[in-house]
Amino acid sequence: MARTRGRSRRLVLPLLLALLLAACDGASSDEPAEEPTVVIETPPDDACRVLTPQDAQAGSNDTEIVDCDEEHTARTIVVDEFPAALADAAHTDPRLGQHVYDVCDRRFARVVGGDESVRMRSLLSWVWFRPSAPAWEAGARWFRCDVVGGTDTADTYRPLPATLTKILDDQPADWMACVRGPQVAGGPRIPCSQPHDWRAATTIRLGRADDPYPGDRLAEVRTRDYCRSSISAWLDYPDSYEFGFTWFGRAEWEVGNRRSICWARVEP
Repeated sequence: MARTRGRSRRLVLPLLLALLLAACDGASSDEPAEEPTVVIETPPDDACRVLTPQDAQAGSNDTEIVDCDEEHTARTIVVDEFPAALADAAHTDPRLGQHVYDVCDRRFARVVGGDESVRMRSLLSWVWFRPSAPAWEAGARWFRCDVVGGTDTADTYRPLPATLTKILDDQPADWMACVRGPQVAGGPRIPCSQPHDWRAATTIRLGRADDPYPGDRLAEVRTRDYCRSSISAWLDYPDSYEFGFTWFGRAEWEVGNRRSICWARVEP
């Protein structure tokens, strides 16, 4: 009871102040509040933006478009509508991500080139956005996928080149992932053109498209064992060597990823 009275006392002063301000301004207290505008327009394709990893985590995005000849960290490669089967899906339905993964990963591959292993070992990735929750409620059903200059571990995104067409076909050192530091875990990904201690050398496929998720422990053990032999071969079977590995969990598996990354310790 005392807690309820305490809350009431704290509300008295702001309420009186608000009434006094309304009286001084001549505003009518019974006027209806103006509702915010809900934008449901489909965004343009092949647009460039300056995005950050924080933007990518937001789920929806309306960052200002910039000229692609100017500095930018993201470029749109897909704008499409969800299929009719997902028209009644909730805004956070995981099936949306599953649909997007198939569409956008294929388009990403066609744009940047390289094989699946090269793309996973690069500093390029893609992120996707859906309409805001109010726009979704109003009927917007589009999604947008952007290539970004960084991975999901990046603190910042790197500026993208003016063209992304087949950029990974030759595995350029500026866009392949390396790490500087005593271990891979926790180390920021940097371009292999910079001094580094670890290189993302190979990837390992842990299952087929229709395989169920093997569980965290088994995924980790398989990755470790496969990477041990894979990196040994990549280094031409030395007497001793160091390797690291990055494996992904259930969420990545459920949207389609079946690979882990193997890292080789290299001479600085």
